Amino acid sequence: MALAVDPPASGPFSVFRNRNFALLWSAQFITTMGSGLTTITSSILVYRETGSALSVGLMMLLMLSVAVPSLFVGLVAGVVVDRYDRKRIMIASQLARTVIIASIPLLLPYGIGWLYALVILSSTVAQFYAPAEASVLPEIATDQELAAANSLMAISGVGASTIGYAAAGLIATNASIDWAFYLDAATFLGSALCIAFVRIPSFSVEGDTNVRTVLRHLQAGVDVLRTTPTLRSLVLVFTTIFLSFGLWNALVLPFVTRALEGSEFEYSLFEGLFTVGFVLGSLAMAGLANRLHEGQWIVISVLGMGLFSVGFALAPTVPLALAIFIIIGVLNAPSYVGRGLIIQRNTTRDVRGRVNSAFLVTRDLMLMIGMASAGLADVINIRVLLVACAALQIGSALVALRLPGLGQPTAEWRRALAMLRAAPSAPRLGLGRAALLTDIDVLAGRLPALSSLTPTVRRNLAAHARVYNAPPGTAVVRAGETSDAAYFVLDGRTVASRTDDGTERILGVHNAGDFFGEIAAIAGLPRTADVVTEQPTTLLEVPAGTLRRLMSEPNLNRVFLTTMTNRLAGLGMIDLPRFSALDQTTLRERRTPVPEPIGSGQPAPSPA
Repeated sequence: MALAVDPPASGPFSVFRNRNFALLWSAQFITTMGSGLTTITSSILVYRETGSALSVGLMMLLMLSVAVPSLFVGLVAGVVVDRYDRKRIMIASQLARTVIIASIPLLLPYGIGWLYALVILSSTVAQFYAPAEASVLPEIATDQELAAANSLMAISGVGASTIGYAAAGLIATNASIDWAFYLDAATFLGSALCIAFVRIPSFSVEGDTNVRTVLRHLQAGVDVLRTTPTLRSLVLVFTTIFLSFGLWNALVLPFVTRALEGSEFEYSLFEGLFTVGFVLGSLAMAGLANRLHEGQWIVISVLGMGLFSVGFALAPTVPLALAIFIIIGVLNAPSYVGRGLIIQRNTTRDVRGRVNSAFLVTRDLMLMIGMASAGLADVINIRVLLVACAALQIGSALVALRLPGLGQPTAEWRRALAMLRAAPSAPRLGLGRAALLTDIDVLAGRLPALSSLTPTVRRNLAAHARVYNAPPGTAVVRAGETSDAAYFVLDGRTVASRTDDGTERILGVHNAGDFFGEIAAIAGLPRTADVVTEQPTTLLEVPAGTLRRLMSEPNLNRVFLTTMTNRLAGLGMIDLPRFSALDQTTLRERRTPVPEPIGSGQPAPSPA
């Protein structure tokens, strides 16, 4: 019998029950806190030495990116991330940065040039960590958890710097600035220890890694960005957004000290309170991200930041400027979360590292140009430059309204709702065709958990499955009907909904590599939702018996059970708190008997 679900159990913070996500979040939180120390103290050191906004902009540029290393190493790093163990890459990166940052106080007495050199080296190493971390998040969080996971990672990736910013101001004012670098080095070490305990699925690659392979894979990553409309639009619109962000970030310190006549400590308050606003916005996004399309969130975010940035540039006092700065921080969160979701949901595992690297390199290049432009503040009024930044943001938001994949989300969403409302009378799937081994190989490329299946298991899966090519508006399953099959999306997209008290509620979308219908197939329950195709879609239908036998594969078992648990929680059909203390191994032993291998000729036992 279905039991009532405790609301917090299925809320955005329930993702912390995922041990691997909790560890990854902690690793990011620790290291971001330390990096905040280094960012502010390095800027203060340079400003003390030079008194130049250009020098501050150069230092902030080096903290985030490094011109040639970012452009070259960043792109190569994407290939490395897609061809080697991402966990080891992340650990090695953090350990290397531990040594580098700890060396700054030791070499600083020999000249300020050492600070620049070591910051360049640290940022170069970070080019490997960032795409690796962005690539593993979809592998340790389910699709239902992904929006909340991105929002909460945004807090650890940006919000934790609040502590570092505040501490930097206090250390710079009251103690030796060397302590900031030693503390940052310790956080990198702590981050590496957390990552060491994260379980990240491994995958194998074909062929040797050489210059020809690197160039070929670089081209493949660029092709994905070029041929995927949504990703292409994302890069285009954020090119100008990051340009404005780069100039803006470099101008805050001279704006506070010159235009507002504030102190270095008040500058650290600005940076700290901005991240407080960002944390609040990210917390809100953890529960709201799935309410709108990612493109809508980006437009709302960037347009709002641009409008409030005008008020910030014209603010006459520190308190008013601080209040506006917090609001801008809140508005920054939706675009941060939205762009991460777009990349994750429009890429497959085998190219995700390269796509993330290409996007990060674009970000770093435009930030570099923006920060290098901060020297204009030595000859042009800072308030005028800040208004120019705001104008760039407003213009970018208006352009995004017209771009494919970003500017038409409302129409797409309404069309999906119309299709869902017509589901009871919509045409059904046809007869389909028998699945081929190539279909299974395509699915394995979309769903990494299938990559561990042996050729024999794949052939047997193909022998039991069918493939359907469905036009938009086709009803795949209808709520309340019974069926003994699940569906995997080979290409295209479907939308699932449920009607509660006369209100249509969209439960989620299924992109290539996703699956649905497993609850009814495994448990023998009536269908819990209507599912229709939103665009031309290719589906692989897998009978319940075959699906049960597939669950004998550990990787698939974990994916199926995690997804089913989240969906049942969202539907209010299970009581998650009762099982919160059990790990996935225990749940698997309790709920899934070991079946016979596929093709053995013996029927698989039903789940307990």
